[in-house]
Amino acid sequence: MNRRGPPAPSPTAEGAAGRHIAHDNLLEPDLLAEAVRRGEGELGLGGALLVATGDHTGRSPNDKFVVRTPSLEDTIWWDNNAPMTPAHFDRLHADMRAYADARDRFVEDLFCGAEGAHRLSIRVIAEYAWHGLFMRHLLRRPSPAELDAFAPDYTILNCPGFRADPERHGTRSETVIAINLEAKVILIGGSGYGGENKKAAFTVMNHEMPARGVMPMHCSANHAPGDPDDCAVFFGLSGTGKTTLSAAADRVLVGDDEHGWSDRGIFNFEGGCYAKTIHLSARAEPQIHATTAMFGTVVENMVYDRRTKQLDFDDDSRTANTRAAYPLSYIPNASASGLAGHPRHVVMLTCDAFGVLPPIARLTPAQAMYHFLSGFTAKVAGTERGVTEPQPTFSTCFGAPFMPRRPEVYGNLLRQKIVTHGARCWLVNTGWTGGAHGTGHRMPIAATRALLKAALDGTLDGVATRRDPNFGFDVPCAVAGVDAALLDPRRTWNDPAAYDAQARKLVAMFVANFAQYEPHIDDEIKAAAIG
Repeated sequence: MNRRGPPAPSPTAEGAAGRHIAHDNLLEPDLLAEAVRRGEGELGLGGALLVATGDHTGRSPNDKFVVRTPSLEDTIWWDNNAPMTPAHFDRLHADMRAYADARDRFVEDLFCGAEGAHRLSIRVIAEYAWHGLFMRHLLRRPSPAELDAFAPDYTILNCPGFRADPERHGTRSETVIAINLEAKVILIGGSGYGGENKKAAFTVMNHEMPARGVMPMHCSANHAPGDPDDCAVFFGLSGTGKTTLSAAADRVLVGDDEHGWSDRGIFNFEGGCYAKTIHLSARAEPQIHATTAMFGTVVENMVYDRRTKQLDFDDDSRTANTRAAYPLSYIPNASASGLAGHPRHVVMLTCDAFGVLPPIARLTPAQAMYHFLSGFTAKVAGTERGVTEPQPTFSTCFGAPFMPRRPEVYGNLLRQKIVTHGARCWLVNTGWTGGAHGTGHRMPIAATRALLKAALDGTLDGVATRRDPNFGFDVPCAVAGVDAALLDPRRTWNDPAAYDAQARKLVAMFVANFAQYEPHIDDEIKAAAIG
């Protein structure tokens, strides 16, 4: 069998004779054709585009900067956002524009946000045609009339072939993601990874929305068929199950990754999905699996058979962070509007590599804010460069790399909305049970789905619960169709004393991590911290 990954992208020499073209708002067929013609990728089954992202197969968080200006000095969480001087940014911007001007480029005018009152207009200028296609999937497409009147709030300039000069541009390496919130310009250089584009847009939404009273959320969302007010949101980092669990066949998918919670309700920031494909199963996740052979889907970094173009969903030799980007309309039960009411359920997903947390627990609003600020999970292999196996981490707001403001800004806004609208809150562990990573096994997805269904349809409201001795939240004692032992993780371990030791270790990690927030929170949250 002749197997290989997709071709690595390379800058083209289009316009070498001096004629460089700015391709404005090409549609999907034209962008796909240009990407293939330029050798950026190969055509796959069903008209999918198979691409490789070069050296960067995940985000490069250490190369991301926010420009430090006087107007932003007191609003940015500088402990979490590396600063760049305006002078360095200006030189970087000038050099990157000169680089782009010497090449063909693909310009796409798009919206970020389904709710018209809060959406941002974003102009994407890309060196690669496939990045234009990627962003047409991931953001929202204006109508012809809206294009005629389009004026960008922000501009993204993406040049993977550009190499930053650390001395000249104030960067850490030749790769850079620089966000100037005052000038409303985002520069991405030295990385072909598609996710840098969408996460840059998410970062600016995280900065803009709180000032409008809108809670920006790294979450997926769905609602009951025919009832947008029966809505649930699912917080979680990559690999915790946001995409998989929200794409339930018996509910309408609002979106899989990024949303806002306004005074009107929930709205999707995006127009598409960016799903992990490693070990993707046609049986367990048929809707997502089917998109990998649909027209225009961008398939990143997957190995495939050269003759048959069959994708290998289990080959992680290039990266475990293989992905597919596709429009939301490719999911049969997706919302056309991207809108829903105020959520009745707020679910926080965690991938506990210690094997301590139960598969589901009921949270009070104060406990929800505690776990939201903690953002405990495990980094999943491939999501970031250098991560080859799950690693425990605390990522506040379930998305620290994308939070320009202090975590308490988002935490207080979330708690306010939970209390105002009476949302039920749940902590769901999709990680390990029966032992820690390396000893135990992943939580059965069938059990997770059964527990979520019971939570969303109200079944869990009437079941007996026990108080978790480590974290103080309520855990169901028995749920139909779920092995009762799973609900008490201590019972799944062969050595209960080893579980107790592991639990004490995890509690200590929570306490140590949360100390940074205690000067900024009220007594109710402090009291909800640990059981």
